Parts: sequence; structure tokens; C-alpha cells
Amino acid sequence: MKANDLSIMEKLVSLSKRRGFIFQSSEIYGGINSCYDYGPLGIELKKNIKELWWKAMIYERTDIEGIDTSILMHPRIWEASGHVEGFTDPLVDCKVCKNRFQADKINDMKKCPNCGGELTEPRNFNLMFKTFMGPVENVANIVYLRPETAQGIYVNFHNVREASRRRLPFGIAQIGKAFRNEITPGNFIFRTREFEQMEMQFFVNPAEDEQWFEYWKEERLKWFYRLGLKESRLRFHEHIPEELAHYAKKAFDIEYEFPFGWQEIEGIHNRTDFDLGRHQEYSTRDMRYYDDIKQEKYIPYIIETSVGCDRTLLTVLIDAYEEEEDRTVLRFAPAVAPIKVAVFPLVKRDTMPDIAQNIMDDIRGIFRVFYDESGSIGRRYRRMDEAGTPFCLTVDSQTLEDESVTVRYRDSMQQERINKSNIKKFLTRALN
Repeated sequence: MKANDLSIMEKLVSLSKRRGFIFQSSEIYGGINSCYDYGPLGIELKKNIKELWWKAMIYERTDIEGIDTSILMHPRIWEASGHVEGFTDPLVDCKVCKNRFQADKINDMKKCPNCGGELTEPRNFNLMFKTFMGPVENVANIVYLRPETAQGIYVNFHNVREASRRRLPFGIAQIGKAFRNEITPGNFIFRTREFEQMEMQFFVNPAEDEQWFEYWKEERLKWFYRLGLKESRLRFHEHIPEELAHYAKKAFDIEYEFPFGWQEIEGIHNRTDFDLGRHQEYSTRDMRYYDDIKQEKYIPYIIETSVGCDRTLLTVLIDAYEEEEDRTVLRFAPAVAPIKVAVFPLVKRDTMPDIAQNIMDDIRGIFRVFYDESGSIGRRYRRMDEAGTPFCLTVDSQTLEDESVTVRYRDSMQQERINKSNIKKFLTRALN
């Protein structure tokens, strides 16, 4: 696949629907723009990505705690964070075709990029979804669907620190839904209005912020290698002063070379003491940390790592997609593959289906396994290649003689034989 081949997106959308990765939301009603549902293979792929992130952040470390905060929070939180006042995009409307555009993405501010019609003057559009809590719809009952998961972590800083008896430096990690009323979403699931974030906020002494920033920058790049992404299509982009968010002292994006160009897949930010300082100001609660070694109180600096689960899933799909002469294959890293192994009887006779079913029953509680006995063996292999399944096990006539099965490898299409009794050991080693 060529990085700049835009037709790859059309093919991925088609493959995603046909094989059950991603469906258009509310499709039978004509769909709803920029909202998607995950099918049987898609939800497995997404779950595997989230589990790998959680494992890297929580299980493999001793300095990060997990949390799950509410989507609906006190509206003052979004005033403190700056979202109510400043979380806006400039919006323009076409007076002719009525389409809306993000003003800073248009070259000619007077002409519609679609029809050439006259555009309205730009006006600020807040990206937060607004709703009401309770039976009465008035200003006093306004709440917002969270536009990011980070604020739930910040307001729980002391709760987590005290409950887990943590000392700085330590982090708090969260996976959860966020919502942004984007003006121009697009490129399939790259930019959507409802998405899932995987964020970790690392709280540090202000004197150590730069060393921790560099540390997390490198750690996060390594994680994408674990997903199997090609190193040549990953790079860092440093934010110049004009690009920096108001809260950031320093920021780097990890970018991936999509068919539509280099784009961000994760942000690493030095947020300084902005967030905890603002929440201290707006809530009047003391957000300082007492350092008993240095015997001083200070508001911690925060090193943030923020990655979109949906965007990462799209990245993994694109990176894995390959077209060969006689097959389409998704070369997922085994750790993220939705189906780990498929089990086939070569033919539906001579007890081969029974043996294959027994093998499947023996391993399905450990691995996500798929059973198939319909069609030629070549066609069944191709179906599993398209689903990204790394291994296929085939029961054949030799199995009846010596209890060995054929292992077929997705990437090389080579085959070898192993004894039935060694299947679990083989898969455990291969999938790790």
C-alpha cells in the first residue's frame, strides 16, 4: 500500500462493513454523520488495543493508578478548564448551498469551496455538546458532555493520591468516551463527534518536568511499535509557539503517515500547573501537594499523554492492510488481531469435524477462536487472511493417523505440523 493512495480509504470502508469491523451508525435510517458502530471484529480489535494500553500503563508499572470518571460533571469544571469560554472553532455558512465550514481551514474566506457561493462572516462555535440535567430546561440546569477525559482526573487528584497512598511522581490513567461537536469531521473514524480517549496524566515536581516530558515522549512512541506499526510511518512533530495550547509549556505529537497525509495520533503535553491551579481557583480547594522530603508545598506540573482509541484503530487497520496478487490480507500484530486462531476440518467426514470441534472447545476459553467448515480450504484461508487472523489449524487425514494438525501462517502462508497436545503451548508462545 502506498501512503498517499487515497483509494485505500474507500477499500477500508468497504472491507470494514463487509467483514464486521465498523458500520455506519443508524444506517437503516440513512445514517448519522460522523457516528459509527463497531461490529464483531471491530469491537475485538478495539478491546485488544485498549487492553494493551492499560497493560502498558497500569500492569507493567508501579507508578500509575487507574480511574473511571463520570461523563457528566459539574459545569464549573468546564469554566475552570477554559472550555466554556475558549473551546471554539470559527464557523462560516454558505448562503447558497447551506454547507458549514471551519473558517480557518478555508483558503478563500469569501467563496464556498463547494459551490463558489458567498460565505457568512465567521462566528465562534463552541464544540461542547450541551444538555440539561433534571426535568426543567433552564440555564441553572445546563451540563455538558465532556469534551475530554482529563478533567475528571484532575479533580480527583487528591482522592486518588490519598486512597492509593501515592507520592510524586505518579500518574492517573483513564479510558473513556468524549464528545466534540466538530464542524468538519471526516476521513472515516479519524475525526468523529463521539470517540474514546486513552489518557494518562503524570504528576511531577515542577523542577523535574522536562526530564519526565522527554521520558514519556519516548515511552509512548515505543508503545506504537508494540502495535506492529511500521516505524518508517511514525514521526514526532514539535508544536511551535504559535501552535501551543494556552496551557502548554511544550508539546509533541506522534504523527502517522495516513493516505491523506501526516496526522496526529497522540499528543504529549507539558501542561505545567495550569489545570490544578485553575481548579484550585474555581473550587477554592487546596490542590497543592506537600513534599515531606523537601518540606514544601506546590501545585504539581502535569505531563499528559493523550491518544484516541478510535484513531489508533484506524491507524492499525491502515498499517495492516495489504493487497497481494490473489488475496487481501490484514497483517495485524498477533496481540491486536481480533481472531487469534481459526480451526478447520479439511472435509466434513471421517470424524474430522468432531476433532476440530474438540480442539476449538479446548482453546476457546483462552483465545478468540473461529470455526469454519464451509467452502474449500483455500477459500477459508483467504477469509481469515482478510480478517487478520494470524494462524489457522487444519484437521486432515494425517491427523487421524498421528494426531498432528497443520498450522498455516497468515503472513508467509507457510505450513507446518504440530501435535494436538502442543496447540496451547504453541499459541501462547506465538501470540505473545
